[in-house]
Amino acid sequence: MTSTDVRKEAEDSGPSGYAAARLRLLTEEARSGPPRRSALSELTDDWLAGLFTAGSEELRGVSLVAVGGYGRGELSPRSDLDLLLLHDGSDNQAVAALADRLWYPVWDLGLALDHSVRTPAEARKTAGEDLKVQLGLLDARHLVGDLGLTAGLRTSVLADWRNQAPKRLPELQELCAERAERQGELQYLLEPDLKEARGGLRDATALRAVAASWLADAPREGLDDARRRLLDVRDALHLTTGRATDRLALQEQDQVAAELGLLDADTLLRQVYEAARVISYASDVTWREVGRVLRARSVRPRLRAMLGGGKPVAERSPLAEGVVEQDGEVVLARAARPERDPVLPLRAAAAAAQAGLPLSLHAVRRLAATVRPLPTPWPAEAREQLVTLLGSGQPTIEVWEALEAEGLITQLLPDWERVRCRPQRNAVHIWTVDRHLIETAVRASEFTRRVSRPDLLLVAALLHDIGKGWPGDHSVAGEIIAKDVAARIGFDRTEVAVLSTLVRHHLLLVETATRRDLDDPATVRSVAEAVGSQGTLELLHALTEADALATGPAAWSSWRGSLVADLVKRVSAVLAGDVPEEPEAAAATAEQERLAIEAVATGSPVLSLRAQTEPPAESADEPAGDPEPLGVELLIAVPDQPRVLPAVAGVLAMHRLTVRTAELRALELPSGVEGSVLLLNWRVAAEYGSLPQAARLRADLVRALDGSLDIAGRLAERDAAYPRRRGVVAPPPRVTVASAASHLATVIEVRAQDAPGLLFRIGRALEDAGVRMRSAHVSTLGANAVDAFYVTGHSGSPLPGDEAAAVARKLEEMLRG
Repeated sequence: MTSTDVRKEAEDSGPSGYAAARLRLLTEEARSGPPRRSALSELTDDWLAGLFTAGSEELRGVSLVAVGGYGRGELSPRSDLDLLLLHDGSDNQAVAALADRLWYPVWDLGLALDHSVRTPAEARKTAGEDLKVQLGLLDARHLVGDLGLTAGLRTSVLADWRNQAPKRLPELQELCAERAERQGELQYLLEPDLKEARGGLRDATALRAVAASWLADAPREGLDDARRRLLDVRDALHLTTGRATDRLALQEQDQVAAELGLLDADTLLRQVYEAARVISYASDVTWREVGRVLRARSVRPRLRAMLGGGKPVAERSPLAEGVVEQDGEVVLARAARPERDPVLPLRAAAAAAQAGLPLSLHAVRRLAATVRPLPTPWPAEAREQLVTLLGSGQPTIEVWEALEAEGLITQLLPDWERVRCRPQRNAVHIWTVDRHLIETAVRASEFTRRVSRPDLLLVAALLHDIGKGWPGDHSVAGEIIAKDVAARIGFDRTEVAVLSTLVRHHLLLVETATRRDLDDPATVRSVAEAVGSQGTLELLHALTEADALATGPAAWSSWRGSLVADLVKRVSAVLAGDVPEEPEAAAATAEQERLAIEAVATGSPVLSLRAQTEPPAESADEPAGDPEPLGVELLIAVPDQPRVLPAVAGVLAMHRLTVRTAELRALELPSGVEGSVLLLNWRVAAEYGSLPQAARLRADLVRALDGSLDIAGRLAERDAAYPRRRGVVAPPPRVTVASAASHLATVIEVRAQDAPGLLFRIGRALEDAGVRMRSAHVSTLGANAVDAFYVTGHSGSPLPGDEAAAVARKLEEMLRG
C-alpha cells in the first residue's frame, strides 16, 4: 500500500481509520528511518486537518500549528503530538469548542498530547518567559486554517529570537550544561538517554536554535547524519518496547539492534556513540563561537570609541613554530605550511594543550585536509610533541577530541580505529575504550615525577588497552600492537621492549596483589621475572594506578593501593639483588678533544653547532627525500670553573633555545696537555624561528662566566613582559636523592615541568648550596624535565645523608616557589 493509499484510508474512516493506517505504516518492514517519520507526520497532518475542518468551515482567524519535533516532521512511533491552536481572539467560545473536537480524539487513541491555545500575542509573551516554549515555536509548521496567522507568528517569533539572542543564548547554554550534568554524556553511557544526555537529540535541537539566531552556526559536516542515526535508534526503541521511552536500557539493546539490522548490541552502541560524539563536538565549537561573538560585541563599541572607529585587529601571540594564539583559540600562523610540515598537527595540539586552549575548527580542518603523513619511523620532534600532548593533563582531552573529529588521530595512529567509540560492557568502566586510554594518560601525567621515563609512562598509558579491538586476551594482542606502534613512532629497541612489557603486564600488579598470596616467594619471583628491571617496575606501578583511577571510582581504593605498593616493595627487593656495574667512562671523540685543547689554550669557552639528522624512510611508492631533522648538537668545552651549568643554561634560555638532552662531565685531556676541561654535549632546538649564530652564543657565554651578563635579570624582565598563560596545571616538582645510584658521588634527581630557564635555576641553586658537580645528565621528555646531578662535597666524596637530603629539600623548595 502506498503513502497515498494509507492517507486516503485514514481520511475515509475517521479516527479508527487513522489508527489502522498508522499501525500499518509502523509495521511496514520496507519503510523505516526518515521516510517513515515523514510519512507518519503527513498521515497525522491529514487526520488532524480533517478534525479541524469538520464543522468549522465558517470559523475565521484560527489555525492549527505543529511545534517541536512534530513541527520538524520527526514523529517517532510513540512521540508526543506538540500542537498549538492559534486564534485571533475574536470568538473564544468557538475556539474552545474546536479545541475539544481536536484534543479528545487524540486522547481517545492513547496518543500523548502537548497542547496549548493562544493568540499570537500570548504565544510571544509565553515564549519570552519560557525558553522551552520559544525553542518549540522556532520549529512551528502550519497544518490547517488561517495561513497568514501562522506565518505572522513564525515571523515574529524568529525576529524576537534574533533580537534577544545575546540574552537567550547564554540561558540556553546554561540549560544544556545543567542537563548534561544531570544526564551524563551520551557517547560514554551504557544505558544512554538518546534525547536528554549530552550529545543527544536535545543538543541537536539547541544547535538548530543557535543557527536560527544568525549569531553563530554549528559545524554541519556529519551533523544531519548524526541526528538521523539517533532518531532511527529511537524509532526502533519505541517499536521494540511499545513505550514512549528515550533510554536505551541494556536488556533492550539486542532487540533494538536486530530491528535496525545491526550485528549486535555493541555495534548499536558504537553507532550511537559516534553520532553523539559528532553532536557533542559541534556543540563545543558552536558555544565557543557564541561566546567569542558575544565578547566581541560587548568590547567593540568601547574599542571603536577609543580608537576612533575602524575594526580592531585580533592579536596573535606565538605558541610554537607555525602555531599562534588568537582570540582565545589556537590557530595556524600565516606562514604555516601544513603540506610541508608533517609534525604540525602534533605541534599545534601540544601547544594548545599546554596553553589550556582549544584548537580552532578551521585549523584542525586545514591540517586534516593538507598535511602529509609522517615518515616511518617518526622524527624525534613528532614523538616529543605526542608525549607533550599526552602529558598536558585535562586539556589533552578537548584537544584530542578535536583531532579525532577530523580523522587526524586515526591518520597518525591507524590502530586507534579499532578502539574508537568501542563500548565496555563492564560496570566498573565509565568510559569507552578510546576515552579510557586518554583518561589514563591524563591520570599518568600526574605521576610523571615518580618515574625516570615519563615519556614511556605516557605512551604506555595511551596504548595499554589498544588490544581491546581484537579477539582474545587484549593484553596479548596489545603487546604485539604496542611493539609496532612504538617502533613506528621512533622509540629504539630497548624502549620498544619496555613499552611492550608494560602493555602485556599492565594488569599484573593489581591482579597479583589482590588475588595471590604475597607471602609465597614464588608469587614475588614470578612478577620480578615478568617485569625484569627496577625501571620497568617503577613505570608499571605508576601505570597500574593511572589505569585504575581512569577506569572508575570502583576500580581503585586505598586498600588496593596499599596491596599493590606492598607487592612493588617485595619485587623491588628481589630485583635489587642484580646490581649493575659502574659504567666505564666514554672516550672523547676527535671533535670533543679538539674543542677541549682549544679551550685550554685560550682559557675561554669554545663551542660548535651541528645539525643532527636521520635518514628518511624509503618506500616503493616514494623516493627518498631529505633527511629528517633531529635537532642541533651543541658541544661546549669550558676550562673547569664554578657556575658553568647555570651560565650555559641561562645563555640558552635567553636565546629561546629548548634543551632536549644535556650532559656535563669532566673530560680527560691527552697526555702532555695540562688543565681541566668541562665538556657539555647538548641537543637543543629553537622555540621559534632559526638558531642564533655560534659566535653570538660564545660571546654571551664569556660574559656570563665573567659575571658581566645579568642572566637572572634578563630572564626576569622577559617573564614580566610576557606573563605566563593560564594553561595546564602541572604536578609539583620532585627532588630526591638516589642513595644507591653511585659510590663516587651523591645523585640528586629532579623531575619537574619543563620551562624556559629551568636548568639555569637548578644549576644556580646547586652552586649556591656549595656542592661540586661531577657530572649532569639532563633530558626533556615531552613537557617533563628529568635530570640527574652527580655532586660531591669539596673533598670530592659523596655528601653525608643528612646534607644530601638538605640540598634536595632546598632545591625542591626553590622549584616550588
